Order: sequence, then C-alpha cells, then structure tokens
Amino acid sequence: MPPPTDLDSQEAAAPAASAPASAEAIIAAQHALIVELQARIAELERRLGLNSTNSGKPPSSDGLKKPARVSSLRERSGKKTGGQTGHPGKALSRTETPDATIDHFPKACTGCGAALSEAMVNGHAARQVFDLPAPQPLIVIEHRAHQCRCAACGTETRAAFPEDVTAPVQYGARLAAVVVYLLHYQLLPEKRLAALMADLFGVHLVTATIAGMSRSCAARFQGFAAAVRDRVAAAPVKHMDETGFRIGGKTQWLHIASTIWLTFYRVSPKRGSLLENVLGIVVHDHRKPYYTLSGVLHALCNAHHLRELEALVEIEKEDWARRMQRLLRVACHVTNLAREADVPLKPSLIALIERRYDAIIAAGMAFHEAQSPLGKSGKRGRQPRRVGHNLLLRLLTRRQDVLRFLTDPTVPFTNNLAEQNARIMKVHQKVSGGLRSGDGAKDFATIRSVLSTARKQGWSLLETLMSDPFGLIGRLRLA
Repeated sequence: MPPPTDLDSQEAAAPAASAPASAEAIIAAQHALIVELQARIAELERRLGLNSTNSGKPPSSDGLKKPARVSSLRERSGKKTGGQTGHPGKALSRTETPDATIDHFPKACTGCGAALSEAMVNGHAARQVFDLPAPQPLIVIEHRAHQCRCAACGTETRAAFPEDVTAPVQYGARLAAVVVYLLHYQLLPEKRLAALMADLFGVHLVTATIAGMSRSCAARFQGFAAAVRDRVAAAPVKHMDETGFRIGGKTQWLHIASTIWLTFYRVSPKRGSLLENVLGIVVHDHRKPYYTLSGVLHALCNAHHLRELEALVEIEKEDWARRMQRLLRVACHVTNLAREADVPLKPSLIALIERRYDAIIAAGMAFHEAQSPLGKSGKRGRQPRRVGHNLLLRLLTRRQDVLRFLTDPTVPFTNNLAEQNARIMKVHQKVSGGLRSGDGAKDFATIRSVLSTARKQGWSLLETLMSDPFGLIGRLRLA
C-alpha cells in the first residue's frame, strides 16, 4: 500500500474542520425555531384566554362557561336588586268601567246548608281579569267612488278613490304596519310571521304578500331615511360602527351612524365604506378608514381599551395596563359625576389625569423597550411588536382622541350607542338568518332606520309606520 501523500492528509483533515461549523449552524437554526415556536405557543395561549370581557369578541362566543362580568363601567350603588322605593310600578290597576261583569252567587248557606237565592244578596267582593279579546274577523271597508251627471252639460264625473286605495281588494294600512313591525322589529321570519297572523288574527298571508308589504313600506320611507342620514352626518357628535352579515350567501356590511335621537343604517359590500358629508366629532373604535374623513375630530371608544387592557392584565400580567385601566375607570366616574351635576370638570383635575396618563404610558414604553425583540417569520416587513406595545402606541399617538371626553361634555366615554344599534343585526342572524337579496337588505336598513329613530323619539311604532313620512321629518327631535 503506497504511503499517504500531503494531498491525502489535507482531504482527510477537511471534514473534521468543517464538522464544528455545521453543528453550530444546526444549533442556531434549532434555537431560532424554538424561539419562533415559543412565540406561536404564547400567541395561541393568549387567544385561548380571550373572551367577551377582555376583547372584542361577542358574549355569544363565550359558550356555556361565561366569565364573570368584571369590566363593567357601572359603579356599585350598594342597593338591593329589583325595584327601588318610589319607582313607578307597572302592575295592573282596577278600572271603574269593565267591559263585562260576571256575577257569582252562593247556592247554599255554609252555616246551616239552607238554599240561597239572588234576592238575598247584601254585598259583594270584586276581582278583575285583564285578557285579550277573542280574534275577530277583519274589518272590511268598502270605498265607493260615485259618479254624477251634470244637469247643465250632461258630463259624467266620478269621484277619486283615496291615494292608498289602489286595487279592487287589498289589505289596509294598519294590517301592513303590523306585518312590517313583526318582520323588521320583532325579526320574525316570513313563514313564522304568516303562521302567527293566521293563528292570532285569522289572516292567511303568503310570503310574497309579506315581502311586498316590506318593499312598499321601504319605498314610502326613503325620503325619511335620507333626512335622518343628513341630520346624523351634520350632528355635533355622532357614533359610527359596522357589522358583517350575509346577503345572498356573501358577507357584506351593515354600517351604523347614530345619535341619541337618530339612527341611520346602510348596506355596503365594503367594510371601509364611509358616510358622506360628515361634520363634527365622530366616536368610533379606531378603525383606520375613519381617519380618512376630512374636517372632523375623533373620539375613541374606551370600552374597547378597557377590554384590551383587561387581557393584558389577565394574560400578559403587565402592570402598566392595570394602572391605566384604573385611571380610565376613575376618569369615567368623575366625568359622569360632573355631567350629572351639570358642571365642567375642573382644569386642575383634567391636568392631573393627563399627567398620570402620560406617566403610565412612559412606564409601559420603558417596559416594552426592555423586552427582547420578537423573532421575525420572514425577511420582509417591520419588526413585530407585542400586543401591549401596539396598544401603548395607539394610546400615545391618539392621546387627544382617547381623552376627549374629559374636556368636551358632549363626547361619551364609549361607543356603546353605535354598538347597541349594531347588535340588532346579530339578533336577526340568530332568529332569521341572512337576507336573500341586496334589495331586501336595503329595505331592511331603511325600515330599521325608521323604527330605531321612532323608538328614540318616543313615537308609537305602529302609528309611525302608518303616518306620512314627510310629516314625520318635521317632528324629528335633534337635541
């Protein structure tokens, strides 16, 4: 066997020299993978800890194990639950003019068993029962347009029928109002609504007739809904929100713009669609499209902030979040007290709250800057930030919008008004499902605008649906 050469020695030494370098690369790659997996596990654990009290998830997503409602903004009054002393009750009270009277006479004496008669009556006790009348047949009103012959020239002239009497046989305005009310306010599906009308009133409707009543009502109130839209857009303070719902098997969006007296709904295929000609202050939940509105001021929903802070307290255990949560609650409480007394907050108290706000933000930023950076999953994009860090940046850059309720008594602490107006769509989906067509969705939005506004104005809903829409516009209360 020939002796080894220098070249053979170099080739034999090469694998031994490269082996440590390969092991270091493998260890580095494994370490990076471990860091990435740890970050993913932490994120999944954080998501599992989210519920309706510490995130934007609806209460229906909590399932059967509902969390305790610890994030309510209401202060405990110390009073017992139920009606309070002096509260006007709504119990039944006797009437002096009953519709019917039924007399009951004893037949035998309870003492000796002798027979008793009506002639022996010397007094009575009375009890009243309030009940619904038995279903009655529909009232049929026949309109007769008479024709007269002129004695002077012989021309025959016939009277005109009322504008709302357009067919030889049709249903009346009150019945149509009841159908629209049950369909769009009580949210009964068309088939169940038809069954209800048959069972309670003996009126047999087909779903096509119900849909036609809805279309006619929406067409009548288009002008009223447009007037509500314009008044909401011009209001000094308005609330805006949006929620998804199904139309024709596709997800679209119901947009809400409302004040304490008005509600306007509209349908759009885009979530970022915005109401036009908006002025004043817009209260919203920090969605970026709202910041593209020109000529308006913004106020952010602090109920959202409190829920996000609750998650940081429960899951991430960040102390600054607990302090900020407490400060916002105190600020809300003192603001409510000032509004109840109809006095502005003292400038010194506002300055104190703002100083503590800034100090908590500074402490939170220092905490996150001291944390090790999160690993990037790819080469592109900015360095990822923690959830708490993102919230801190929002509270810092939008400080004036977060605290606007301190200096302007017309600005509320939350955007709950719009969220309450949006909740009806989720109830509709639970009860009736989605809507089959875009036109039906627009009709729903128009009629809900009318009904919600009428409820806020204190109007009777049935009378509203039977009224002249243009006459209602002049009755709108704005402040």
